[in-house]
Amino acid sequence: MAQTQTAPVLDALTGEGSVPSTYEHFEKEITPAEGIDLGKTWLKWYDIARPDAPIDPDLQDEARAFLQAEAKRGALKLDDELGFVFLHRCGESFYFLCANSWRNNNELWSTVYYADESIGPGFHLFDLPRAHHGTFCVWEFGAVIHEQAAFKRFLFSDRGDEALQAYLGDQYLGKV
Repeated sequence: MAQTQTAPVLDALTGEGSVPSTYEHFEKEITPAEGIDLGKTWLKWYDIARPDAPIDPDLQDEARAFLQAEAKRGALKLDDELGFVFLHRCGESFYFLCANSWRNNNELWSTVYYADESIGPGFHLFDLPRAHHGTFCVWEFGAVIHEQAAFKRFLFSDRGDEALQAYLGDQYLGKV
């Protein structure tokens, strides 16, 4: 049985905590798309956006071309890896492009890019200068949680061609 503890800092978090009362949460949709071949790496693909504001196919094409160019020039260092990428529309003109790969048998590694159409075209490396930094938001976790379970099934398999195809074909579709 777990023991409940009250830490002194919790007194300061009564009420809103880190979520202001003005915040209005809403659902988004995760939509799988054709995976992307990055040489010796294959990543499944997910778009994440509000149902009434999906990701423009031209932007997805731009993101795919960008990742392929990053991998080809060695800036996105992936080799003999599996994983997934998501293109997340975070507002009117801001997007995260997150390439995730499975390494060291069971670890998820990420490289994060962003595009902000309000300041100009193209994707750019998202600099993470602090030791304690954001990872995934509640919407992105829909894809991450699904992929963790799918990769875990792959790890428990014989990891042959049939198991690989089952992993690659196992993608999430739905609201988060």
